[in-house]
Amino acid sequence: MVKIQDIEINIESQKLAQLYYIKFILEKNGNPEAESLGEKFMQQYEKLLKEYKEVDIYDLHRYYRLITEFKPALLTILKPGKEFDMICDLAVKNFNGPLDRIKKQIKENRVTPAMKGPIIPGSSKAMDLKYLCTVCNQTFEIPPEIKEKLLNSDDKQSLPIHCEKEMVVKIIKVQEESIKTKKKENELKILSAELLMGHIDSKEANVEYLNLLSVGIDVGSSTSHLVFSRLTLKREISFFNMSNRYILTNREILYEGNIIFTPLLDRNTIDIDAVVNFCKEEYKKARITPEMVDTGAVIVTGETAKKQNAAEIVRRLSSESGKFVSASAGPNFESLLGAMGSGIVELSREKQNTILNVDIGGGTSNLAIASNGEILSTACINVGGRLLGIDKNFKIWRIDGPSEIVMNELNMSYKTGEIINKEDVRKIAHEYAKSLIEVMKSPATNKISKMLMMTDDLDFSIPIDEISFSGGVAEMIYEKTSDFYEDIGTFIAEEIKTLVKDLNLPLIEPENKIRATVIGAGAFSLSVSGSTCYYDKNIELPMLNIPVVPINFRITEQNLKERVKEALKNFNLKEGEDIFTLYFKDLINPNDLKILAKEIERAFPNSVANKRIIFLILRFDGAKMLGITIRDNTSIKQNLFCLDELELEAGDWIDVGAPLKEGEAFPVTIKSLVFNKDKIS
Repeated sequence: MVKIQDIEINIESQKLAQLYYIKFILEKNGNPEAESLGEKFMQQYEKLLKEYKEVDIYDLHRYYRLITEFKPALLTILKPGKEFDMICDLAVKNFNGPLDRIKKQIKENRVTPAMKGPIIPGSSKAMDLKYLCTVCNQTFEIPPEIKEKLLNSDDKQSLPIHCEKEMVVKIIKVQEESIKTKKKENELKILSAELLMGHIDSKEANVEYLNLLSVGIDVGSSTSHLVFSRLTLKREISFFNMSNRYILTNREILYEGNIIFTPLLDRNTIDIDAVVNFCKEEYKKARITPEMVDTGAVIVTGETAKKQNAAEIVRRLSSESGKFVSASAGPNFESLLGAMGSGIVELSREKQNTILNVDIGGGTSNLAIASNGEILSTACINVGGRLLGIDKNFKIWRIDGPSEIVMNELNMSYKTGEIINKEDVRKIAHEYAKSLIEVMKSPATNKISKMLMMTDDLDFSIPIDEISFSGGVAEMIYEKTSDFYEDIGTFIAEEIKTLVKDLNLPLIEPENKIRATVIGAGAFSLSVSGSTCYYDKNIELPMLNIPVVPINFRITEQNLKERVKEALKNFNLKEGEDIFTLYFKDLINPNDLKILAKEIERAFPNSVANKRIIFLILRFDGAKMLGITIRDNTSIKQNLFCLDELELEAGDWIDVGAPLKEGEAFPVTIKSLVFNKDKIS
């Protein structure tokens, strides 16, 4: 009987072989940096493998690790694309060589004679399989019958979806004693390189790539700026992507624009023309025209979102900045984008820990807890440098609502135009910093903190390992700048630094600070629908600010009309008058589509009569078949739009852009939308 410790593989030879083929393909494609890129790959490869040196005790363990870490190492030198896939195709073929040899040995119940030498001591270990979600890093048990197919069948097996992404098979070690009771305790199963690497032949899979140009525009309380990003989406028809949807695989910042103070006509009005002209100049500097832009987001943040013409500036920028630009605002959405754009979400995935990011801008501080690459909780408090404007002589030129609250609690009565005492400025800054630190550590308790909060408190059920700051004030916290911007930003930064030091908080520095939100808007706000959608081409896109109405519906009840009526009442929407999207959260059996089609016709009588858009979204695959079934079996022939494979919930709003490729998939931005929502009034 072949045992795992009997298997020998020349690991070093395999590494050198992969390096040779990487350089070969790069040189074949005319890459002048083939040699240096190859060496960089090997350095990263060795670094990744070294992390598991102590736990990979047998050659087979080490060889499996060699395969699973190949793609992560390759991503450090190449972006996803044809060249990347060519290398992976060849790597899979080469990796399978030794695996096929071992399978043959096991089948014939023989072992290649081992070289003489000492036997490696180690505890009795064995291999087991579990599903792993690479988004949330959770592992799940694989049913025995599925595990049997994965191990024994040569056919490609489908993998389940979690967090909108196909899971992978994770190799784990378990104590031999724990598996001795299983029927086939002594059987050694060898996995394929395709399964281990999560890659199939790109030619066979008909891999397609889409490159999108995205713009992110942030009009904030203190500053306004924009970025351009290149987004790469990949679709492969395989058991790793059963739905054939496009998956976002790479984001690259192409241009980071200048930063200007947000122009205002008065305390309550944004200078829209000045902002629009600024953006036009930035487009020229980047050598990009609106026609070149495929997707993106306009984010009006902080105190600026409360201005009376905030919605108008979003409309202007959306219409003049590209064929689809999402118009977005809202404190929780800002928190999410700030954490993503700062780089903290990805850092938490790499470090497998929990990080609290606090994005401090001119009007608000947006908090987000990221754990293992996933945003768990967000919050927002009115703490920002621009809430009190003072010149170099300490003459007050701006007092916003939150500062009026703080000054009242401190028994101060300053007015615009007056000179404020420097010590009083420090007292105000201290109260802001104290309130911020409080809501970073626990729910708001003191009077000022409670009044400054714009959202619910953070969820502190998971312990926080580290904290980071982004936003304009963060540049001063990390001493990247000491410039005075005629506000209290520098004073708040000093107070925060003091409190962080006194409390010995585990501070780390993020990759991006002042540009975190705008980078998040341009490079991280995009979701992509499934690639099996139904779309009436007479519907004008983009569709902006569409409320999501989730629905739970069982075919056996056949009461969709009553369910829709009840749901719309909760959202203050009227069927046949308001545009909304009905979101089906449960998996729909294809055999029930005709019944569902008839139920939808019954549930939308006014929309059908008034020729209003009927917009349906499925959480799972099946939108195209649903649309065709509705068209062929009901009176609904036009104004029907069906998307699928989107994770939505009550309270979400979405923007939908023009199709990415012949109506196969659509860019979608999921957001919260809040204008002129001022809890301070």
